[in-house]
Amino acid sequence: MTETAQAVRLAQLEKENYKLKRINQALIERVESGNAQNANPYATFEHSVALAEQVRERTEALNDALSELKISHQALKNANQIADLANQRLVDAIESISDAFVLFDRERRIVLCNSKFESVWKETGQKIATGTTIQDIRRLAVEHGLIAEEYGEAGDGHRVFRLAAGQWIQMSERPTADGGMVVLYTDISQLKAAETERREVELAQKSRLLQRMVDNLSQGIALVNASDQLEIWNDRFLSLTGVSREQAECLPPFRALNLRHFHDSRAKGGQSDTSNVMRHNDHIIEVRTHAMPDGGYVNTYTDITERYQYAETLKESEQWIRLITDHVPALIAYVGDDLCYRFTNKVYDEWYGWERGKLTGESIKQVHGAHNFRELQPYIQRVLSGENVSFDIAERNSADEQRHMLKSYVPNLGADGKTVGFFVMIRDITDRRKVALELEEAYQSLEQRVGERTSELTAVNEHLLSEIEERTHVEARLREAKKDAEQANLSKTKFLAAVSHDLLQPLNAARLFTGALAEKPLSSDTRPLVNSVTHALGDVESLLGTLVDISKLDAGVVTPDITTFRASELMENIANEFSQFAQHDGLIMRYIPSSVVISSDSQLLARILRNFLSNAIRYTAKGQILFGCRRKSQTLSIEVWDTGLGIPEAQLQEIFQEFRRLNPQDQGRDKGLGLGLAIVDKISSVLRHPINVRSIEGKGSVFSVEVPYGELALYSAVPEYRQQTISDCLRGAHIWVIDNDQAICEGMQTLLEGWGCYVTTALSLEQLLERVNPARDPVDLLVADYHLDDGKNGVDAARCVAEQRDQLLRVLMITANYNKDLKQEIRELGYILMNKPVKPLKLKTTLLHLLKER
Repeated sequence: MTETAQAVRLAQLEKENYKLKRINQALIERVESGNAQNANPYATFEHSVALAEQVRERTEALNDALSELKISHQALKNANQIADLANQRLVDAIESISDAFVLFDRERRIVLCNSKFESVWKETGQKIATGTTIQDIRRLAVEHGLIAEEYGEAGDGHRVFRLAAGQWIQMSERPTADGGMVVLYTDISQLKAAETERREVELAQKSRLLQRMVDNLSQGIALVNASDQLEIWNDRFLSLTGVSREQAECLPPFRALNLRHFHDSRAKGGQSDTSNVMRHNDHIIEVRTHAMPDGGYVNTYTDITERYQYAETLKESEQWIRLITDHVPALIAYVGDDLCYRFTNKVYDEWYGWERGKLTGESIKQVHGAHNFRELQPYIQRVLSGENVSFDIAERNSADEQRHMLKSYVPNLGADGKTVGFFVMIRDITDRRKVALELEEAYQSLEQRVGERTSELTAVNEHLLSEIEERTHVEARLREAKKDAEQANLSKTKFLAAVSHDLLQPLNAARLFTGALAEKPLSSDTRPLVNSVTHALGDVESLLGTLVDISKLDAGVVTPDITTFRASELMENIANEFSQFAQHDGLIMRYIPSSVVISSDSQLLARILRNFLSNAIRYTAKGQILFGCRRKSQTLSIEVWDTGLGIPEAQLQEIFQEFRRLNPQDQGRDKGLGLGLAIVDKISSVLRHPINVRSIEGKGSVFSVEVPYGELALYSAVPEYRQQTISDCLRGAHIWVIDNDQAICEGMQTLLEGWGCYVTTALSLEQLLERVNPARDPVDLLVADYHLDDGKNGVDAARCVAEQRDQLLRVLMITANYNKDLKQEIRELGYILMNKPVKPLKLKTTLLHLLKER
């Protein structure tokens, strides 16, 4: 309870106590007066007992009230103490605030303020006491000159004042719950000083940047303020005007510089800009004056000596052009898009009977007349739309002679593609027209004679038609026979291409088994047998691959996958491969690298180069082989030189036919099938890369292919490959294999386990999922055959496995399909593609590359 409520309650209790005392007194008097009247003693006693009980009850109630009053009084005393303590804490808190603090009641009178607020008024000598209204505070601040500047209320409800003492004060207002208001006055002088210093630094920096920019301009710059005083200039201004730096640095009045040019005083008012030309030291200088809003202006000084000389040259050229056109017999003119003449030559003026130069500026309608202009108007509209127009028309010249004129209108297009005028060239074709009429009469006479001859030839023609019809039937039968032959050849080719996968499957498995067997330690008797089997399989692979390639090239199903790459990226691998073969045959092979970027199909081009090198090694008994490039204007010539037996000139074209080969000097050497150069010839036709051959019998040959240059879309340096050992990359690697051929699975497992890998094989995706858990089991590489059973493929199988894993899955796709679209699809998926049959050495190299960061 509050102190006021306790006082009211105490007054009520005292009033009730007073009433009870009076009642008690009245009862006692009544008892005494009753005894005096000799009343009934028992009734009197009974009444006195009741009164006594009432008195007792009222006394107890009074005692309870007094006890409650004491408790309330004590609570009120404690509350007052707490209120005094809270008030003192509030005063201490307000005093601890670094800002001036003022608390107003709902009538906007001061209830409480701290010493910071009072110190603001200390210099004025005015004492601000409790009860002062906010209106009085504002009035006193104005009367005593406390505020020097006041800035209006900002969006955040704050006001800013600059006091007469130089301080900056920010006033913040906040309402209280009882309708009052709290005002804080924050000293922001240091913030203002820092902001002013920052702005001065920024202004100085901008001034330096402006001066640097002005100094780097090719034009001379002079900024003159409203007081006609030079403020900013650059070195170009000094060099063009001859003003010295010392003279400019004293910031003189601009007119005191005595520059030889005129300045339009209207520019100072911002009305317009002016332009003048002055001369200084044999230079022509254009001076432009640009007005500024504050009354100053900026002068730019541009050296237009070359432009002036060019204009003079143009004038001289125009005179020469006019001189030349005046002596041309044709009528020449230029008409603007407003249909007014801008130029006419002498012949044009004389033909229409105008004085020299008087046609310039005249309308074409006025020159030709309304009637003739209506005839010309359709052609004029066409040329103004950007079309070249030629037509002939009959006109009368200045001598009133009817002449036939051939007119040509050629549009002159501006930078925006719109027609800004058109050129006119007119030639008098009256004589030509007369000759044409004479020729027409002669033609009619000739036509009559031709008719007579035609009737004579009709009979002969009918006989020829019968012969032609017979030949047509024969030709149709020949085309049908050719179509049947081509269809048979195409069927054969498609068959070979289709069965290539089935033929390569067992060969691939055999190569894997022999590769795994070669990795194992063998006895001296067994090693030659393994090598012989490997060479035999290589020969079968080469033969099968050659036949398949020939069939695909004949069927036209081979389409090049043209990319851009550096020649060295392709040639270096081929050079490393064939240098071993050359060394084995006792030959020296030199390779000259080239970093030229070319555009071709890398695999097809590699096939051409490998055939060149194979033939060079096969037909060179001793000496050396050179593999390099020669740059030409449009192409890069990749060449293979050898010191072999050479080729007779009569056989230079014959060697590119199928199953044609030369006899090597060493009869023990591999003779080949005579298909290599035939394949080269067919691939060069597909790639459109010309093949050249030069040879001197008994000294050697040069085979070359010309490849067009290319341009890399995005160059990125190829990181140097650090050769790693098998134990670093392959040992302990987890590899999953999917192939629908059990022999290939067994061969791949045997080969990979020999390299220290953990291998899991499966004939299908379903079988692999039964043996491993893709989401949990570790795997470093998935090797999948593209062609699986039941119409399924390895790409879908790899995608299914990858979707069940959180980490990236490396995939090696193996296929006998050389289709360009399949190659592009696998490349876009980020997989590595390897064609069958798989060579163990190439497989190992690929695995080292894929698992080098394992």
